Formats: sequence, C-alpha cells, structure tokens
Amino acid sequence: MFDFLKRNAQVAPVAEKKASATGRVIAWGSAGRVAWSARDVVSLTRAGFQGNPIGFRAVRLIAEAAAALPVVCQDCERRYEAHPVLGLLARPNAAQGRAELLEAVYGHLLLSGNAYVEAVPGPGGLPGELHVLRSDRMSLVPGADGWPVAYEYSVSGRVHRFDVSEGQSPVCHIRSFHPQDDHYGLSPLQAAAVAVDVHNAASAWSKALLDNAARPSGAIVYKGADGQSVLTPDQYDRLVSEMETHHQGARNAGRPMLLEGGLDWKPMGFSPSDMEFHETKLAAAREIAVAFGVPPMLMGIPGDATYANYQEAHRAFYRLTVLPLASRVLAALSHWLAGFGGDCVELRPDLDQIPALAVERDQQWARVGAAAFLSDAEKRALLGLPKLREPGDEEE
Repeated sequence: MFDFLKRNAQVAPVAEKKASATGRVIAWGSAGRVAWSARDVVSLTRAGFQGNPIGFRAVRLIAEAAAALPVVCQDCERRYEAHPVLGLLARPNAAQGRAELLEAVYGHLLLSGNAYVEAVPGPGGLPGELHVLRSDRMSLVPGADGWPVAYEYSVSGRVHRFDVSEGQSPVCHIRSFHPQDDHYGLSPLQAAAVAVDVHNAASAWSKALLDNAARPSGAIVYKGADGQSVLTPDQYDRLVSEMETHHQGARNAGRPMLLEGGLDWKPMGFSPSDMEFHETKLAAAREIAVAFGVPPMLMGIPGDATYANYQEAHRAFYRLTVLPLASRVLAALSHWLAGFGGDCVELRPDLDQIPALAVERDQQWARVGAAAFLSDAEKRALLGLPKLREPGDEEE
C-alpha cells in the first residue's frame, strides 16, 4: 500500500569514490611521529636479543654466570652431599644438564619476565624429568578467584592444557615483579625497549653510511646550456642508475665521479647532530646494560667510570645481579619440588665457591671467627651453614 511513496521518492545519485577512506588519516597522522618496534615477547626478543649485540651479550652474561653457580642442598639440620633433588637437577632430562636447564630458565626470565618449568611424572614422589617451556607459547588461565587454574601451551594451532589440581601445579611459573600485571612479569628487555630501538637505528644508520662510501651524501646540480635546470626523464633515470651502480657501496669507495656537461657536484659536510650520533649509540648501549644490571665496563662500553676497576665491577655484577636472580629461581624451584611429596630442602648458591666473592667471604669468615662472644651455632648460622651435628645423632 506504500508503493506510491517509493515512486515519488527521489534518490540522489552517490558519487563514486575510488580513494581509500583512511588515506588522509594515514598520510597526515603518521607525519613526524616516532616509529617504535612492537612490544610483544617475540618482537622484543628478535630486536633486543637476536638483533642487538648489547642485549645478546647482557642476557648471555647473566644467564651463563647464574647457571654456573655451584648449588648446595640443605635443610635446617644438615647439608646434603647427595640428595634426590640434586640428582634431578644434575640430570633434569635426557637432552640437558643442570647448566643448560638453568641457563634456559634465566634466559626466558630476562627476555620475557616469565619462566616455565614442566614436571614429567616419575615413579617416585619427585618428577622424573624437568623441561623448560617457551614463555612466548605459554598462557595462564585464571580462575574465578584470580589464581591460575591451568596453563595452556600453544604450538602451531595445537593447545596442550596443564591443569592445576589441588594446589600443586605441573608447571613452575617463575616471574619477575610487574607493578601493573597480576599474572605475568616485566622483563628488563621491556624496560630497555626504547634504548634497543635507538641502538638498532644507530647501527642501521652507520651501515647506510658505510654503504655510501663512508662519507655524507651530496647534491648533483644540473645547469643546462640553454639555461634550463630540469633533466629529462631519460636523463634522470640514467643518472640515478649510474650513481647506484658505480658510486655506492664499499667496493666503490674513493672512486672518481665522471660528470658530463652541465652537472656539478656539491658535497655536504657532517652536521653537529651527525657527529653526535656515535655518542647517542654509546648512551643507548649503556642504558641497555644498566636495565639488565650489567656494569657497562664488563660489556666493553667506553665512557663509563662508575667502578674504580674491573674487579670491583665484576664483584658488583655478582652481588647485585647474578646472586639475587639465582637465589630467587632456586628458592622457587625447591619450594615447587617439595610439593610433590619430597623432602623440604632448600636450594641455594654456594657463596664460598664463587671466585668473584672470595675476598668478601674471606673477610666475613675472619670477622665471624674472631667474634669470641658468639657460639659455634651462631657462627654457623651467620655463615649460612646448617647446625653442627652431634656425635650421637643418627645418620639418615
């Protein structure tokens, strides 16, 4: 009954538009803005570890030093020379030893802020094997109360779920402190992401400078005989091709330029900002090293005089970076393994066998040993040793 309305309605023709509706926004919105790299774990690892020598060396230096620390196993009564936990840690799986396993744990913790260790059920109370899982493939499933109820490991579209049953998780999740996330940790690489971008950009700029014969670019000015200053398209294409073929790259460094009539070369010198580019790169390298807790002196970065000598920097590196990280990871592993029904023991670094701390430990031993007002039990407690076993105590 409303057909007459359709007949009388006049529809205005719509003008055809072939341009993108977001073209203007893209053109104007990105002008003058800084382009930062992505901040996900995979992109940060690729840019800050695989593609940056400072980040690579900092992670390897910390992970290898922490994994090489001697580990002791003790409880409140004794220090064990042999224990099932030590045996499991010495050979966690068929493909890895203790150093390889702990190095992977420390590496993931430094790169992503999270480390995951899987326990394979064994015949006894302790797990039969331990495996480190990639942190970029793991996701936490929180429950109604906020605590994790499962962990999901995703590979090529396939997902394996680790259920957390009765408070004992088959996955040990070790994470660093994050002030704005309840479930995942904050890595030093995330804090140093801006410095990594600056350092990589400076390296790319240096590479481009070397490709251009290690000198700044210049300008070719054309002055025609008839007063014209515009090249024809064919002349322009030929000139660009000649420059790219014969006057760019390291193999063409110092090669003389042959200019035909009407062409004049105007070289351009370095600006003050170009001269400061090297210092910007060194400053970014120092920021990356500081974010990871590695003294720049140990990384070979010039211009840093924070420590009086190399030995002092080495001792500070172990005391402030390696030992806190190793102590926290070993404490988390020992507490997690105790939940499988094993003995409640403590794993900790053996401070007396670390060469970098030998001077400090000698001074502490001498100071505690000379304290006549302390008993033997108090001296052992101050040195981190278990209490002395009496002759009548039974051996376990």
